[in-house]
Amino acid sequence: MMDASQLAPTDLAQHEYWMQQALELADQAQALGEVPIGALLVKDGVLLASAYNLREVNHQATAHAELLAIEAANQALGAWRLEGCTLYVTLEPCPMCAGALVLSRVDQVVYGASDPKGGCAGSLMNLLEDSRFNHQPQVIRGVLEAQCSDKLKTFFQGLRKRNKLRKAQAKLADGQAD
Repeated sequence: MMDASQLAPTDLAQHEYWMQQALELADQAQALGEVPIGALLVKDGVLLASAYNLREVNHQATAHAELLAIEAANQALGAWRLEGCTLYVTLEPCPMCAGALVLSRVDQVVYGASDPKGGCAGSLMNLLEDSRFNHQPQVIRGVLEAQCSDKLKTFFQGLRKRNKLRKAQAKLADGQAD
């Protein structure tokens, strides 16, 4: 695993460019009420696929940005193997997405914010670089980390505030109904 701070300036600039695109996808997810996570797959400097979380919209537990991007890239390439591809994602992949990245043979995974509660690229565990699997993508963490983390923090603060307000309104309505 490599930290973004260890990258050469030209490499960092390239990764930041693509992560900025992933952040814009995260904005699209947030506009739909989804957790703001965006992902894209790049091969040889060309965008193959992009996606954002659609779990709430699709009522589907597996509609994570990474999985949707993998599916779109599979279709674009006409192949399930994504060798030579880099996945950019605003949040460290979960166990499900990490497994799909290993199985699809993605060469490199670049993420912004770490996920200490569910991240499987080094925070909670490291499925991506586990030598017991037949493929281990290179992992780069912390690209535009502050922007990615801030987007998620702001989203969840707003969600908690809305949920608290709904509970208070429901409690008030119950009290008035008596």
